[in-house]
Amino acid sequence: QVQLVESGGGLVQPGGSLRLSCAVSGIIFSIYDMGWYRQAPGKQRELVALISTIGSAVYVDSVKGRFTISRDNAKNTIDLQMNELKPDDTAVYYCHAFILGKYEYWGQGTQVTVSS
Repeated sequence: QVQLVESGGGLVQPGGSLRLSCAVSGIIFSIYDMGWYRQAPGKQRELVALISTIGSAVYVDSVKGRFTISRDNAKNTIDLQMNELKPDDTAVYYCHAFILGKYEYWGQGTQVTVSS
């Protein structure tokens, strides 16, 4: 079975930092592109960041310069380092593994709340 398990969410003040992690099992991790999505209350799910099999990363404009996505193919994990957090970053964050047009898998999500 395929499992994607997120961790690291929590409550943080504006300007603070969090690191999310996603542990993946049941797939050949190194051949999957990976991404982080988020969904805030009353809003659609949006792509936050993705990272290719060779480590190339892209980000939604609202997090550029603040968030960093990374992967460790030896540990079958991806991380999302989130700095300078804003209230608008509050959302459930989801881990995503995919081979475009062929396969995709999702984690259950982890809550991030940015509030003073």
